[in-house]
Amino acid sequence: MTQTTSAWQAALDQLAQDQTKARAGGGPKAAERQHAKGRLTARERIAQLIDPGTPFDELMTFAGWGMYEDLGGCPSGGTVAGIGHVHGRPWMIVANDATVKAGAFFPITAKKVIRAQTIALENHLPVIYLVDSAGVYLPMQDEIFPDQDDFGRVFYLNARMSAAGIPQIAAIMGNCVAGGAYLPVMCDTLVMTEGSGLYLAGPALVKAAIGQVVDSEDLGGADMHASIAGTVDYKEKDDDAALARVRSLADLYAQGDVAPWARRRKDALAPAVGGDLTDLVGFDSSKTYDVRDLIARLADANEAGESSFQEFKGEYGQTLVCGFARVGGYPVGFVANQRTVIKKQLKSGGEPGLRSRIEVGGVIYGDSADKAARFILDANQAGVPLVFLSDVTGFMVGRDSEQEGIIRRGAKLVNAVSNSVVPKITIITGGSYGAGNYAMNGKAYGPRFLFAWPSAKYAVMSGNAAAKTLMDIQVAALKRAGHEPDDEEVARLYAEVKAKYDQELDPKYAASRLWVDELIRPDETRERLIRALEACAQNPTQDALKVGVFQV
Repeated sequence: MTQTTSAWQAALDQLAQDQTKARAGGGPKAAERQHAKGRLTARERIAQLIDPGTPFDELMTFAGWGMYEDLGGCPSGGTVAGIGHVHGRPWMIVANDATVKAGAFFPITAKKVIRAQTIALENHLPVIYLVDSAGVYLPMQDEIFPDQDDFGRVFYLNARMSAAGIPQIAAIMGNCVAGGAYLPVMCDTLVMTEGSGLYLAGPALVKAAIGQVVDSEDLGGADMHASIAGTVDYKEKDDDAALARVRSLADLYAQGDVAPWARRRKDALAPAVGGDLTDLVGFDSSKTYDVRDLIARLADANEAGESSFQEFKGEYGQTLVCGFARVGGYPVGFVANQRTVIKKQLKSGGEPGLRSRIEVGGVIYGDSADKAARFILDANQAGVPLVFLSDVTGFMVGRDSEQEGIIRRGAKLVNAVSNSVVPKITIITGGSYGAGNYAMNGKAYGPRFLFAWPSAKYAVMSGNAAAKTLMDIQVAALKRAGHEPDDEEVARLYAEVKAKYDQELDPKYAASRLWVDELIRPDETRERLIRALEACAQNPTQDALKVGVFQV
């Protein structure tokens, strides 16, 4: 077994352990308490809701990872979100995890629900909410309640999706308290189980606020809402009955048109090239590889049994590889960082005797930026989704690059990425550094989905370079204060800075803050990509392409 393979295996084993830990929620005892109430856990509910034998593509599993530890943590953000099939149709499913602080909303919980709703809105995915939440976690209300991307945005998106004709079904299967009560009531259809509670203020708060003594059932029980308030559309005995009702209702909704590009879907053919992706792509980005080989393992074969990938301007701007292919039968355009060392032919008239130069894989040069910007416009003209395979160090720096107009040409690429109107999906396979992250459709650029491998590194610059820069700043500050650090102190400072930066480079750090939608194994990539395209295909509309001022 090679060192690279060993590194990959260790990382994949660690990912599996960490996923198991995150998905355990509040732990076995909390799950037992949920069962003692006659209720299922969030993941048990989802497993019963989706079509038997079909996958549930969980998103944002690591939300809140390593956060709020002084409060006992918030595993998976206290909620489970992802896409599953109900009667053959993909639905976004959002389920509060009552084993984590009774399903209370932490700041990351609100952001996770908002991201799930945003994915649903952009892709016209219908939504099912399985509600079991004690409402806002009051000790942190100032970080949850007021801002544009805080709790109130959930209801805003409720209303926007309703106006857009996107189906929303809610089932209250436990507590539904305070502001959180608006979420299910703003849905198309509301199901509620006996023994659940739906109210703006619970019995204790009602007594404190107005002096009225009332029990939970009279205040907001299923019987009251079904027979008196008329808030509930369907009252069900328990979780099993409620989930069966939701499935039955979901089966009634009309199926809209799919996107025009999805109408060009063909039968999927297995990739022409097989093999483990971890044998091709090194874990630490030190191994060179031809990204065309990675594309060949993701793309369908054509009728001749060869890769369906058709490369665009293959001999120009070679540190970015662009071209069209089919994945799962869907047409896509790839924009990928090349990771080989390239010998570039130079135009005549340069330095005497110099006819070529070496270009480093993973770096975006001016001609690569030009090519990718043009290709993105071509993909938009064709109405074909874009898939970015990101393993990028950044843009090229130095005198020659500046004189070649790297800033101007890089701005053109960022413009094209920003204004692209076709669905964009990003997969981070290695480094995702600095402005390279922007050019390769990072989170700020509106990807419909953003996945990362365990090998992903997410930061302004690589660890060694950043640690050296930060250490130099600290040493200079010490010298200005009159302290001259010795070699041992400088080494200690470097080790401390490097350790902190390496922790922030860990993809779980990015995933915990929702900078990526999910960490996936390399061998999952093709199937996750196909199902992500299926989700994107549910939105039949496409805006007109406008690029504004385009640098030339």
